[in-house]
Amino acid sequence: MGQDLLTRDAERGHDPLFALLAVVQARALPPCSPAADAERAGGLHGIAADWRTIATNRPFVLFSAAMAGSYLLAFQTYLALPLQARTLFGDNSGTAMGVIFAVSALTSVAGQLRLTAWAGKRFEAPKAIAIGLVLMGAAFLPLLLGPHHRADGLSAGGGATGLVLCACLLAVGSALLYPFEMDTLVRLSGERLVATYYGAYSTVSGIAVAAGNLGVGALFDLAARLGTPWLPWAALAAVGGGCAAALIALRRTGHLAPATAVPAPAPAVA
Repeated sequence: MGQDLLTRDAERGHDPLFALLAVVQARALPPCSPAADAERAGGLHGIAADWRTIATNRPFVLFSAAMAGSYLLAFQTYLALPLQARTLFGDNSGTAMGVIFAVSALTSVAGQLRLTAWAGKRFEAPKAIAIGLVLMGAAFLPLLLGPHHRADGLSAGGGATGLVLCACLLAVGSALLYPFEMDTLVRLSGERLVATYYGAYSTVSGIAVAAGNLGVGALFDLAARLGTPWLPWAALAAVGGGCAAALIALRRTGHLAPATAVPAPAPAVA
């Protein structure tokens, strides 16, 4: 607790420094010329046009919606798993989560290149992504079947094993699908406005994580009231399966085919 207070005090101590830097920068920057103002206005119109292009790219919008659940599932390493660790181990949950984070990180680092190479030789991108989504959904099955109350003895070992398995499968699923997900995103953009597409995709993912975490928290509260501790894990497993099914449906209907690249306008000839 004392360390936390010191950290917060240190962070508050930086606030005046940031405010001072903002004032210095505001005074040092040159005023905008009329030409710069006109250029900025044109840039804003261009940005709006780019976002309209993205919003009307139906394959991209559907792909973003289908993949949003993967980010919600991956984030549960920081929400649902700590909640479960607290339920099972009480004050010792910090140690358990330290082990889980270490296992998750090592799994990702050690397996990323191998998984990408292995899947790239065997599967098309949509199938590799779907397999990753299924693994991420299946990650919550050990918690669905494991102990749901304060663990001791043999049940403590089972609870710890379930948490570690969940973290490993989430890491493996994420590592498997991520390179193919990014490649698909570039193809759906038609290799134009790629950075803007990334930004839009990240925005959708962030909204999904925020809204989904509210739902997950509500599920934990509902499960406590109903005496059904398995409910959040069943819902999270269903999210993974549902995202995989949506992706396969997009593949079968041709929505994941590469977009036709739109050539840049030719320069005017004097």
